[in-house]
Amino acid sequence: MRLLFALAAIAIATPALAVQPVSIPGLYNTGVDNAGVATTGSASDLHWVRALGIAYTGGTNGQFPIGPWLAETTTSRWVTPGPDAGADFDPNVNGIYTYITTFSLNGFNAASAAFTGRFAADNFVSSITLNGVTINGSGGNFTDWTAFSSTSGSFLSGVNTLVFTVENGAQLSGNPTGLRVEFLSSSVNPLAGAVPEPAMWLMMIAGFGLVGVSARRRSSAAAA
Repeated sequence: MRLLFALAAIAIATPALAVQPVSIPGLYNTGVDNAGVATTGSASDLHWVRALGIAYTGGTNGQFPIGPWLAETTTSRWVTPGPDAGADFDPNVNGIYTYITTFSLNGFNAASAAFTGRFAADNFVSSITLNGVTINGSGGNFTDWTAFSSTSGSFLSGVNTLVFTVENGAQLSGNPTGLRVEFLSSSVNPLAGAVPEPAMWLMMIAGFGLVGVSARRRSSAAAA
């Protein structure tokens, strides 16, 4: 009877080996370190770049343009084309700035991936693409958040490229422009055969232990 209970415990644990969704690795808000905490000072962003140069984190709360730009927090910061957010216009790009971040889904089921987020921009975001495919969200301004998202269909099993195109207009040098991005949620399923959760391992170990105890007792009874 105990053997049956042990086998039942293992059977219960086995379905738990089915993969559970996790957060997409490598998705970072603008202006944060590898732990996801906002950086300080002026430096190149650790996870975002510009197509034609560096994405800088150089804004300071209380100093133009932050505000009237949305105030920075410990969750994210603004990125700009230059180290001084108040005088960062790059005349070489005609007012169009392309900000890029990448992340890898190696070891994950790309078809199951999805994320939601929000952005603010000066002046506005003309497009958001994931691996060259336009995703939900565009427009916006620098005083409010605008939502964006992507569900299955645009993700790749390898390296993924997310691009925000910000338009500032062909303004005079010194006109501020910037981008702020925050990811609110993300999920993806590991590929089948991934390592089970610790709780599932405990259930399986307990089940195998019961099988071993039962077998030893049967062997002892037979010897007696």
